[in-house]
Amino acid sequence: MYLTTSIPYVNSKPHVGHALELIQADVLARHYRLAGHEVFFQTGTDENAFKNVLAAESVGLPTEELVDRNAATFRSLAERLNISFDSFIRTTEQRHRRGVAEFWKRLRSDDVYTRRYAGLYCVGCEDFYLDKDLVRGLCPDHGTAPKRVEEENFFFRLSAYQQQLERLIESGEIRVVPTTRRNEVLRFIRSGLEDISISRSSERSGGWGIPVPGHGSQVIYVWIDALINYLTGQGFGEGNEWERIWNSETRKIHVIGKNIWKFHAVYWPALLLSASLPLPDEIFVHGFLTENGRKISKSVGNTVDPFRYIDRFGADGLRHFLLKAVSPFEDGDFSDRRIAEVYETELANGLGNLVSRVTSLCAKSAFHGRPSGVLTTPNLDGLASALQKYRFDEAAQVLWAEIARLNQDVARVKPWDLLRSGRVHELHAALGHWIEGIRRVALGLLPFLPESSRKVLDSIAGVSIQASQPLFPRLSGLPPESGRPD
Repeated sequence: MYLTTSIPYVNSKPHVGHALELIQADVLARHYRLAGHEVFFQTGTDENAFKNVLAAESVGLPTEELVDRNAATFRSLAERLNISFDSFIRTTEQRHRRGVAEFWKRLRSDDVYTRRYAGLYCVGCEDFYLDKDLVRGLCPDHGTAPKRVEEENFFFRLSAYQQQLERLIESGEIRVVPTTRRNEVLRFIRSGLEDISISRSSERSGGWGIPVPGHGSQVIYVWIDALINYLTGQGFGEGNEWERIWNSETRKIHVIGKNIWKFHAVYWPALLLSASLPLPDEIFVHGFLTENGRKISKSVGNTVDPFRYIDRFGADGLRHFLLKAVSPFEDGDFSDRRIAEVYETELANGLGNLVSRVTSLCAKSAFHGRPSGVLTTPNLDGLASALQKYRFDEAAQVLWAEIARLNQDVARVKPWDLLRSGRVHELHAALGHWIEGIRRVALGLLPFLPESSRKVLDSIAGVSIQASQPLFPRLSGLPPESGRPD
């Protein structure tokens, strides 16, 4: 299996929306590895955009210095979140530049041509818009007025692939999830595909980008360059090793946001068809994180720093909220109070309290391992099927339902009364059942809460179980609704 995230622009630092996509993809990678699949997981950064040039100019830095600095921060975010990536690709790397040039040369010669073009260009989206696509003359995503651009560019004959693309999406040969996004893609294709500009003037791009082979006055359109990272990260353009992963047999999954499905579900397959290369198998399209209903975005200017949330709630605290409390398919509102409440209720009072109570009872009653006999195992059957459908929230709910059931069972049995009355045999039988339940839950949680689940498994691994340290320390208090973590 080959699993990828989209690669974000590095014109500024990451926000919590980037954390959402990294975490979702990481759960899939960890889940399928645990299920015995060979998984290669790639993420990275998109560094050849003109917006990087503008951002560097605004702070008085050379473009390369700004890009290097912010790319390092994106990688640091992935590491702080315990993202289990196998490759981190930067599109300014020479391996990527060589691969992009090779891809360009593989495109069918009659699919690429030059013509003069005039259009409305949004730097925030790095994309052209038609007048009908604007909202009161403004970009629907960024709320800014696109600039009118006129220049001669290379074009790709996207219109020639309309029927093939419609068949690929409609048949499910390329599976787009959820169905609402699949239907959007089909409507877009059926409305009629126009040829697309795939280069930009090098002068207008500030000389930043990958030159069109043999045409130094043009740089390759950043979105075309960026899509090819899914190949160059595997060595495309440097021998044949990439074919081990990007082939017709390997299941290839792209995890992306809802604002870029056009590039991944329409442009990318058409380019691959033109280059006679295998197609992706699945495209999972997630919603946005919002703040008071508005998309959290660097371009919008309402970014939420994920590092501050990791510092306060831990990586697993942020992971849990984004996986269980946010719908994978729809937009989800993010607020300080909401994440704090979920942390206290589900992590500290739910899982943390369960493990603390049971391991403390094991230590006080000298419980040594599981007793003999048949133990009831939790029903986690829905876990794999939920993840197969990219329903991270439903998969997490399967686990939290079992945590709630175990906590209810502890309350019903009243183990402290058993300990005080000397009914140790009954107590140990109950503890054996709960330890087994906790073990199964912790195994199920490995893709979701990798750090905490390992701590739980370690705490119950020995013959002599000792009281565990608090998994999720109590917060000093709930933050105000409009505030940020201290």
